[in-house]
Amino acid sequence: MKAGFSSGLFAVLLAGCCPPGAPFPNCATDGGNAGPAAWTTVLDLEDLDGAVLSVWGTGTDTVFAVGGPVGNQAETLAVLFSGGGWKRLHPGGQDTYWWVHGTSASDVWMVGEHGRISHWNGNAFSEHTSGVTATLWGVMAFSANDVWAVGGTPGEGTNEPNDIVLHYDGTNWSPETLPGNPRGSSLFKVWGTSASDLYVVGEHGTIWHRTASGWTLESAQYTPPLASGTLFTVHGCSSTDVWAVGGNSVLHSDGTTWSKVPVTLNSQVNGVSCGPDGAVALVGFGGMKMRRVNGEFVDESEIEPYNDLHAAWIDPAGTVWASGGDWLAPAGPGRVREGVVARYGSGTVSATVTP
Repeated sequence: MKAGFSSGLFAVLLAGCCPPGAPFPNCATDGGNAGPAAWTTVLDLEDLDGAVLSVWGTGTDTVFAVGGPVGNQAETLAVLFSGGGWKRLHPGGQDTYWWVHGTSASDVWMVGEHGRISHWNGNAFSEHTSGVTATLWGVMAFSANDVWAVGGTPGEGTNEPNDIVLHYDGTNWSPETLPGNPRGSSLFKVWGTSASDLYVVGEHGTIWHRTASGWTLESAQYTPPLASGTLFTVHGCSSTDVWAVGGNSVLHSDGTTWSKVPVTLNSQVNGVSCGPDGAVALVGFGGMKMRRVNGEFVDESEIEPYNDLHAAWIDPAGTVWASGGDWLAPAGPGRVREGVVARYGSGTVSATVTP
């Protein structure tokens, strides 16, 4: 259910009144109507037929949300918000996309199940050969000829394809060999400031860092491990302000040293995003939504939506976008997965989706 009067009013009261010129995170301004910043549900089961596993864009008025049926029978999900409303992009197929990133609205990469890599040029999709059959869980683009994707087969160790890092040079995708023996870790997300300052996280608390000198397994430098479970997402505000999260772990790096962040979580965390002026958002199961305000995380999980949230993205204006749904529910014939897209910002945006 989209946020109604009661949850919207509660969020407004929580945010407080906004004096002129008040900055994010308390009174963000963006493409919506002016007003106090609040959490609202933009899209839900009424509008979508798949879980939404990633959201990213180039600005407040250009936002991509992707996902899919996760084992059910429905088309791969990709929708684009372009200010006036949302539009289904229809990439075809049924392989769920797990991540989206790009360099512009006409240079967008979407990756997912069975090694699928799709490219959106602003008008149409093209499919790329990845050379792998495992799911690609994350992608990061620095330029048209410098794109990275990561993936693997969770829980299968060295018995199935894992430790997957791919690089696109503008012509072909090729595997990047990590040093040492295969670790059998599914790699979930990739983020960096450049190809020589690149982080990859995954199973078993894995943190790889690529610099001009090559790859270093930074997670192996800590005893006991900083995180023994899966790290699902890595994102940064800068090369000296990098975050990695997963399960009960929230980690931070100053570019040299990783440390545990002393934050109380009410649920397991799946996603993290950095934004303007060092803003940070965490999202997770049970509608967990936390924003860093004045150096401290504020828990806003009591505000709709209450869906499981998989990913977050903070746009250049400071608006927080979050996405998720019931991607972990068992698949079944005729079953439609619930998806959700939410935002924290001022005013409202269109919830109209053009088929």
